[in-house]
Amino acid sequence: MQLGLKIVLYVICATLAVFFGLRFAHGFSARMDASAQRFDSLLAPANVEAPAAEAVPNGATDPRADGGTNDAAEAPAGAVASATNAPAAMTETNAPAGGQSTTTAPAPAAKPARSSLGLDAALAFAGVLGLALLLARDISHYAAVRTHQFMYNEEGKGIGDPLYEQAEQTWANGDHLEAVRLLRDYVARNPRELHARLRIAEIYEKDLNNPLAAALEYEEILKTRFDPERWGWSAIHLCNLYARLNQEAKMDEWMHRIVNEFPQTAAARKAREKLGLPEDYQPPGNSAPASPEEPASGLPPGFRPKKG
Repeated sequence: MQLGLKIVLYVICATLAVFFGLRFAHGFSARMDASAQRFDSLLAPANVEAPAAEAVPNGATDPRADGGTNDAAEAPAGAVASATNAPAAMTETNAPAGGQSTTTAPAPAAKPARSSLGLDAALAFAGVLGLALLLARDISHYAAVRTHQFMYNEEGKGIGDPLYEQAEQTWANGDHLEAVRLLRDYVARNPRELHARLRIAEIYEKDLNNPLAAALEYEEILKTRFDPERWGWSAIHLCNLYARLNQEAKMDEWMHRIVNEFPQTAAARKAREKLGLPEDYQPPGNSAPASPEEPASGLPPGFRPKKG
């Protein structure tokens, strides 16, 4: 996957996950608040209680009994009038015109507009799933590359070795011959790590413009057997170098070696095309010898004539 396309996919998935995830959280919270308000409005009438009657202690007489009229008679006229007029005033202000009670239940809270929680959740989940798949692909690819470099150390990169890093830094500074010398010292200390030899051949070919030295370095590399596909493509590269040097005999020799030694590789298929060989070409020595035919006889199959 190209880097630009990968970045675009990461941005799209992250936007879906964050934007619609926040929308879903906000909508879900609003719906829970609305449900709580409706629940409170349903419980409000049940919490309204009637005022309790005043308790009269045992042995005490109710002042509104028979003695109550005497107290009213003994009270001043103005006090009696105010006492009789106050309930009326309170009744007039508290009681509605129709004589109905003024106690009403609180109005239920307005229902919030129904949001598309399902769509928001689905889009947020799609964004999270896309991010998970992209991360899993990148992590698995990185782990596969590191595992391959560990298993085929001769094909990997010189990681953490001070001498190899010094050689690369010297090459970056433009001193290519000194970089080759440092790489040869590294190869002398680590003969199995052929990536350093490949790096030497690359410097000879691209930086020093010396295809002959690069070809000789490739020949030394191909004396070691490693992964067939990589060996074959290294040999193809050597053939290209010999083509640049106009050494057709050397090029044909190495192409035949690829076809004969690793016939099942993609490099061998390319070499057969260059040599004009058919796809079903069998290298000499790989075909099974034909069994000699037995003379015909009148006996059933599996029977042989009796020797005299």
